[in-house]
Parts: sequence; C-alpha cells; structure tokens
Amino acid sequence: MSLWLEAGLGTIHEFLYCLGARVTITDRAAALEFLESNVQANLPSELRPRAVVKELTWGKDLGNFPPGAFDFILGADIVYLEETFAELLQTLEHLCSEQTVILLSCRIRYERDHKFLKMLRGRFSVYEVHYDSNKDVHIYKAQRGSRKDDF
Repeated sequence: MSLWLEAGLGTIHEFLYCLGARVTITDRAAALEFLESNVQANLPSELRPRAVVKELTWGKDLGNFPPGAFDFILGADIVYLEETFAELLQTLEHLCSEQTVILLSCRIRYERDHKFLKMLRGRFSVYEVHYDSNKDVHIYKAQRGSRKDDF
C-alpha cells in the first residue's frame, strides 16, 4: 500500500507506518526539517525506510512524484487558501489512479470552502463519510469515476 499525506503535525503518519504502509509525507520546504525529526523521533528504526519526507508545493514539480502511484491520499485541513485550489486539484489529479481513495478532513468555515468542494466534485466523485458535530469537522472521500464502494 502506498500513501501520500499532506503533512500537518505528522502523528497519523507514524500510525500508518506501523500498519505496514509505505508513506510519502509532503509539505513545503520550511516544514521538512520538523517532519524528518518527527519521523526519526517516533518511528522504530526498522520502519523508517518506509517513510519518505519530500517537498511539495501544490501544482509545482509534480514530475518528482510518479503519476497515479498512491493507493490513499490523506489531507487534513488543507482547504484554506482559495488561490491554491486549482493547484491542489491539479496535484490530486496527478497523484491519483482510478483506484486511489482520497480522504480529506476539514472544517467548512467560509463560502470559499464550499467553492473548493464544488471544484473537487467537478473532477472526482465526492461523498461525505463522517461529520463530527462536536468539532465541526467533515471527512470527505473522493475518487475518480462514480464508484461508492468502501475502502
């Protein structure tokens, strides 16, 4: 199983490594040192080879990532700058195959967040799979095509 994660704090990444996934953790250059130290501090040495920390700015240098090579894509709270929505979608399309499952968790704070979901639905089949009313967090599943099967 291969997995692409937009980084955040990195805690979930360690959990996924322990489940046997090969995980690529991405973020902008400024966060890479922190992510790498997080991997070193929280993963047993035998699991570290399955963790790759790489720089990624949405929509740029996508040739550094094999197209369609990821089984799962996880993103947490990555929908916040409207000027990056097109690049984020371009990146998701590049990383996805027909079988890739995207899981995005986010709060819907502003009208622009609805705009992103509309843009996402224009390119992927999107379903809300969970809503936490206490924290006001939505989790969406997206895939190419119109399949609704579970992962």
